[in-house]
Amino acid sequence: MTAFKTAKFKIQGGKPLDGEVKISGAKNAALPILLSTILTSDTVVLKNVPDLADVKTSFKLLQDLGKICTYDARTGEAVISGAVTSYVASYELVKTMRASIMALGPLVAFCGQAEVSLPGGCAIGARPVDLHIKGLQAMGAQIKLDDGYIKATAIGSGRLQGGHIVMDKVSVTGTENLMMAACLGNGTTIIDNAALEPEIVDLAHCLNKMGAKIKGEGTPRLEIEGVEKLHGCEHSVVADRIEAGTYLIAGIATHGVVTCLNTLPSSLESVLQKLRQANALITVDGTSITADMRNRQIKPVDVVTAPHPGFPTDMQAQITVLNALSDGVSSVTETIFENRFMHIAELIRMGAHIEIRGNTVICEGVSQLKGAQVMSSDLRASASLVIAGLAAEGTTIVDRIYHMDRGYEHIETKVGSLGGIIERIY
Repeated sequence: MTAFKTAKFKIQGGKPLDGEVKISGAKNAALPILLSTILTSDTVVLKNVPDLADVKTSFKLLQDLGKICTYDARTGEAVISGAVTSYVASYELVKTMRASIMALGPLVAFCGQAEVSLPGGCAIGARPVDLHIKGLQAMGAQIKLDDGYIKATAIGSGRLQGGHIVMDKVSVTGTENLMMAACLGNGTTIIDNAALEPEIVDLAHCLNKMGAKIKGEGTPRLEIEGVEKLHGCEHSVVADRIEAGTYLIAGIATHGVVTCLNTLPSSLESVLQKLRQANALITVDGTSITADMRNRQIKPVDVVTAPHPGFPTDMQAQITVLNALSDGVSSVTETIFENRFMHIAELIRMGAHIEIRGNTVICEGVSQLKGAQVMSSDLRASASLVIAGLAAEGTTIVDRIYHMDRGYEHIETKVGSLGGIIERIY
């Protein structure tokens, strides 16, 4: 464990990435889908599950709750079986993965009660759980905050009741948590102002295969008709649009040609639009996306992050690197999280000309970044620094890459297959 936490990437930059890379299953779909297995005692077989630190934490959480989990990292197949025997998600696990809060809804729906540790702080800003709590209260749950735990009880019959929930703000995890909880509720639940992300749609598809009755996925209004019980199913996790976008940007930043295989292009439309504006030649062929940047100058693009289908906050750090290397001045405005510019100081260390003004960064492009020793602060910041290192002249050392292991499967292998020079050092 000590070696894992002290690992670094050593990157020799300046070489165009070239080739094909297979995109993994989406972390942000796999985590809620894994936690949704709490809702049934039957066996659920999941395919295309990425080999990530957060996925392994999800398995530990499910096993702590009494589930039986097997996982083949080589094939990406996970088999989850058995009933939960505990309704307590401990601080020790929740503190390492904020997505653990999504165990709250399934636990109270299946067990009639749940105790889930409050997640605590987050490097990229506050992610309040009040939306989760208000939604469960609207379904008849009694909520107490005690000793750092959210304690929820389905009062009365021991089942949650159908209700009408209007989300105060768009929340991906809030929508997922409440949608899962409503599946076993007594009656129909309406969720208005629901998030629209493709990962939510994938979760709904998996739940419907388990016997749930969900309508409206991918729209702002979800209708969930509660059922008595859910059963097992087989489901393949949707492709990771953020991983695909990251590799496309890495190809563009290094003036190479990268083809991402096994993607869902419709989930990346806002990103592809910006990459075309940046002067990349983007082609889509079925489930493959190619970015060709040979002999082309990177043009500056103005970006404002927004909930799906807008430009994703999880791609903000990566496209900032492109702007740092562009021929001109651009702006990137972050509207989702209040503290998501910690990669900027590190990019400046590599020679970028970037200024932070409130929730916007102004980039004045430079022709070349220089290798340096940098430190990542969160998952997507890590990705931006790896891209910068691959595009830079000289050697870059990226410290604290355990962040990256949370969300990018086998990144050294994939970058290496594209001709990038990257190694994990300790």
